[in-house]
Amino acid sequence: MVDLARVQKELHECNRDVQVSGINVTLKGDSLTHLIGTIPGPIGTPYEGGTFKIDITLTDGYPFEPPKMRFATKVWHPNISSQSGAICLDILKDQWSPALTLKTALLSIQALLSAPEPDDPQDAVVAQQYLKDHQTFVSTARYWTETFAKTCAAEEKIQKLVEMGFPEAQVRSTLEATGWDENLALEKLLSS
Repeated sequence: MVDLARVQKELHECNRDVQVSGINVTLKGDSLTHLIGTIPGPIGTPYEGGTFKIDITLTDGYPFEPPKMRFATKVWHPNISSQSGAICLDILKDQWSPALTLKTALLSIQALLSAPEPDDPQDAVVAQQYLKDHQTFVSTARYWTETFAKTCAAEEKIQKLVEMGFPEAQVRSTLEATGWDENLALEKLLSS
């Protein structure tokens, strides 16, 4: 059974210094067992300036079992699946301890963004790129951050295309289908 009092305390602790850490946790719906964590991209990395959402599910064994966490925001990183958002991090598996909290787990994920472990990858393609063509890795990670982790950038793209006279729902679906490539989306919108 999830210790709901502990979860409420952790939520309070996490959100108390959100202005300093940039890390917060909110409910997803009305259950204390399904949460959304938010972490800022670390300064000096290709993720800088991005805001990353992490889907958190607490199992009945929490805090004696680790929370299930995955990136809801797409991210290009050797230890994070570019497809599913699955995270390869020891404290989310066999190194979890009940002394750890949601905030320490989110801080560890943020640290992972700063210090990838390509020799223990979750995404082998990204890991190979990191090891063999680091500049392309950095460029791709930065592009994904700009495209998926900066809400203002996405909203600006939507707004521009809506101002051209296209319906917002169609603009959103076309941008999503084209990987948020504004020019490609415009081409598709014009040809439909």
